[in-house]
Amino acid sequence: MVRIDQLELREVASGLEFPEGPIAMRDGSVVLVEIKRQTLSRVHPDGEIAVIAELGGGPNGAAVGPDGAFYVCNNGGFEWHDRDGITAPGHQPVDYIGGRIQRVTPDGQVTELYTEVDGLPLNGPNDIVFDAEGGFWFTDLGKNRGRDMDVGRLCYALPDGSSITEVVHPLTTPNGVGLSPDGSRIYVAETGPGRVWAWDVDGPGRVSPPGEPPRGPGGALLLHGFAGYQLLDSLAVDGAGNVCVATLITGAVSILADDGTLLRQIAVPEPDPYVTNICFAGADSRTAFITSSGLGKLYTLEWPYPGLDLAFSA
Repeated sequence: MVRIDQLELREVASGLEFPEGPIAMRDGSVVLVEIKRQTLSRVHPDGEIAVIAELGGGPNGAAVGPDGAFYVCNNGGFEWHDRDGITAPGHQPVDYIGGRIQRVTPDGQVTELYTEVDGLPLNGPNDIVFDAEGGFWFTDLGKNRGRDMDVGRLCYALPDGSSITEVVHPLTTPNGVGLSPDGSRIYVAETGPGRVWAWDVDGPGRVSPPGEPPRGPGGALLLHGFAGYQLLDSLAVDGAGNVCVATLITGAVSILADDGTLLRQIAVPEPDPYVTNICFAGADSRTAFITSSGLGKLYTLEWPYPGLDLAFSA
């Protein structure tokens, strides 16, 4: 049985409105989205929270691009519920604005980059990662309307708004996305099924099947299927090549080796079924940040493995 570890986590900030998409900044702050508040926000080291931009809808994943701007996956919005003090997202709301990719400058100027791919609307963009070439991969999880829900996909786009491509379809509630340290493999976590898939990267926006059949969507390798009722959210890859995926219901970050072995799970101090994301301060640091979204908290801890430099930082 894989152990659930209680490492020493320090609370950086509370009172956040369903934080996600954390980005560790060079000045020690963390830029993240507050999905319920509909903002891109900055959490300073002393816990002070400052809004960078009002984005509307449901800002979800975020990343720094080659121009130093922030690129945000906006899922279009959620219904919101309070469940015994835990904030929980729900179905597509009546004021749903549609999915979109947004570019936000450090001073808060917002540009709508993409709202569709191949003539089809983006339904619920979720998580994002840039490659070394300057393009970005993102998941389009879709929306749930109670009696029906969208089929998801993995996409690739350029930050200047000139090109967007659907790479893998169909996927079932694709959420977290991340690249191996050398950029040769891409990982996607599916929320509902509790699966992490892997593909080899053949170039910007191109994937191929790794390994032997049987294969999953788009020829994917099943890296890991989680036992029991464990749902998956966003992910990040650390400097050891581990796939670190936020695990809903369990309320932890699960660490998968690059061969798919579940090494351990690291829980937050206060039980929260909505542990949604993790990011690392960089290769020269073991500092990590975890979003505990249901309780509106941001934590930091010393990660048990090396950190990783993303393709771009600010």
